Amino acid sequence: ICTLLFASLYILCHFIITHFKKHTDFAAVHDDEDAAVNRIALGLCTFTLAVALGAVLLLPFSIISNEVLLSFPQNYYVQWLNGSLIHGLWNLVFLFSNLSLVFLMPFAYFFTESEGFAGSRKVGGPVGVPRPVLPTPGSSLTPLPQGIMARVYETSVVLLLLTLLVLGMVWVASAIVGNNAASRQSLHDLWEYYLPYLYSCISLFGVLLLLLCTPFGLSTMFTVTGKLLVKPRLLEDLDEQLSCTRLEEASVSRRI
Repeated sequence: ICTLLFASLYILCHFIITHFKKHTDFAAVHDDEDAAVNRIALGLCTFTLAVALGAVLLLPFSIISNEVLLSFPQNYYVQWLNGSLIHGLWNLVFLFSNLSLVFLMPFAYFFTESEGFAGSRKVGGPVGVPRPVLPTPGSSLTPLPQGIMARVYETSVVLLLLTLLVLGMVWVASAIVGNNAASRQSLHDLWEYYLPYLYSCISLFGVLLLLLCTPFGLSTMFTVTGKLLVKPRLLEDLDEQLSCTRLEEASVSRRI
């Protein structure tokens, strides 16, 4: 059931992203490497959007399933809508949310921006031209990492350094705030404390951003709607319009 639900959300999110995605030059046929990078990044973004949509729909799904069970308590075909399914979905959503937030989305961003380490080159090039192989001191001719693997290496290194930086900042902040020996211990409780704490902080930042941007979005939406719609003329005074028209006619006649 979880697999079917996630597959449906993934297909829906894939159509949504491909509908709003702008055309990119590196998705052309002649550049296979950049097109593959684009497809990988698109898959990661689609997975993350599916997880986010699942997190949003988790509460309505639980309410609807509870109402269905209360309406049909003796029906055998709806007994799978139980608390075990809701708890399992919540555990999967929490796991994949942390995975997407900490790993998948930064990896997709750094992967699209990477070019490979110095000395690597893109796969492809003119047909018939042999690829150069650089010798290394004290060994035979060894080809350097090329193509997508070079980008994967660079992205993994950058993501590892970013992870160490974020964990170090969280550990230092916890040590400063806690100011005791227990807060300065090693990061052995990473999964129980630091990841949920980071997830809660980012969720709080998202809620504050939503509360800040919603009034501006609503005002902009009503402004644009007011410009596009034609205002009704039901309360206009026709006699006043006729008098104004006569005055304008008399003014034009005097000028003539």
